[in-house]
Amino acid sequence: MDTEIKLKGDKVIAQIPSIKDKALRINLNENIYGTFAEIGAGQETVRHFFRSGGSSGTIAKAMSAYDKDFSDAIYGIEADGRYVTESRLKKMLTFEGQLIEERLSREKHPNKMFFSYANTVATIDFAKQFKGHGWVGIRYQIEPDEDYNEIILHIRFKETDARLQQETLGTLGVNLIYGAYYKYNDPKRLLRYLYDHLDKDQLEIDTINFSGPRFADVDNRLMSLQLVKNGMTDAVMFDPNGKNILPAAILYKKNILALRGSFRPVTKVNMDMYEKSLKMFLQENKVEKDNTLVVFEITLSNLRSDGEIDERDFMDRAELLCSLGQTVMISNFQEYYKVVEYFANYTKARMGLAMGVNNLVDIFDEKYYRHLSGGILEAFGKLFFRDMKVFLYPMLDENGDITTSENLKVHPRMKELYKFFKFNGKVVDIGDYDPEILEVFSREVLKMINDGKPGWEPMLPSGIAEIIKEHYLFGYEPNKLLKESDK
Repeated sequence: MDTEIKLKGDKVIAQIPSIKDKALRINLNENIYGTFAEIGAGQETVRHFFRSGGSSGTIAKAMSAYDKDFSDAIYGIEADGRYVTESRLKKMLTFEGQLIEERLSREKHPNKMFFSYANTVATIDFAKQFKGHGWVGIRYQIEPDEDYNEIILHIRFKETDARLQQETLGTLGVNLIYGAYYKYNDPKRLLRYLYDHLDKDQLEIDTINFSGPRFADVDNRLMSLQLVKNGMTDAVMFDPNGKNILPAAILYKKNILALRGSFRPVTKVNMDMYEKSLKMFLQENKVEKDNTLVVFEITLSNLRSDGEIDERDFMDRAELLCSLGQTVMISNFQEYYKVVEYFANYTKARMGLAMGVNNLVDIFDEKYYRHLSGGILEAFGKLFFRDMKVFLYPMLDENGDITTSENLKVHPRMKELYKFFKFNGKVVDIGDYDPEILEVFSREVLKMINDGKPGWEPMLPSGIAEIIKEHYLFGYEPNKLLKESDK
């Protein structure tokens, strides 16, 4: 009998099952049974199940409706005429799931846990201009008499070879099906396991949504945060209802006005900056109101507390911004030029950044650009080369003087560079601001809340103080003052 040798100093290594082992484990479970419907990149996922052995106990049907007319005849016609969409994927999952329920008797198969797995993808085009993307999902049961769960994700391919993209999709599909059945009790880990035997250079996951009885307690905004935190994507977005949305879909060809902040919590200054900058932005040439999207962006570096991401803190901020009807983006971008570059992937239309004076002064600090071969000039080329303008909100300094674009101080070496952008109209002042609120700072409000001091409520937009009190956000405790006096 062989005994495994262990040496001093050995570390415990997590054993990741091979793709073949994952597929085989699914195949050998006599109750897991379902359909594979794959459009756009071959039968790459189901191929692993056919090859690993025992597939007849798992695969009810495998199909590819490649022809558009055939696809429409099976799943219906899409209103927008597109096939690589979330709507198409959901129709595929629902249709195939209903079909298996209709065709297989529950009396004959009382213990079967049915599933439908589907993907609809576009791999890299012939000219290699667009690398391709797709929707992947699974609709499945954990108990035969239980309602269906659903995991749906959007991917972007990073490889520049169609065959490699197909193989990557196949691996991802097996990871998703395996994770759905064997890791559903820990969605955060399930998310990480999607990259088993894959590299982040191969694939980006930029949207994911969990639903169904087993994921009733999952907050999909929190799952969004995990995507960015794990380096699976650079930015995620969600709408005022808290649903994760595909950045490409909402940003496409839009005029974008972005406001970056900690929003900890969101104050009257933030909303004044938003309202006044939006008013100015809409007066710009080539900016149409119906085509304009405002994005409140929180960068990951603003979410860190003692080196770790405080997820509860993130949820507090997200909840407040959503309650104000805003679209929120959370990103890995520390520098502003990266935000603009990201937006430029999806739109060539005019963009705007609304920010305070201190943020603009930071932009002109060389230390942030030492990693770039072209230094600050390279960053500014990326930032201002686009059709982009900065709307600057004034600041009250410690002497009570108001600082604007006319009198702000940058490093002497940067003075001429700043003047160049100012002269060319790339930096404009928000003149119509509310002088009564210039002394409001998020960090002061947060300190007052934490210390139990009264008087912070009027510094926040209407309704926000009530939400903080109702949900005990940002360390709010109604009896903190009494507690302090008891000591």
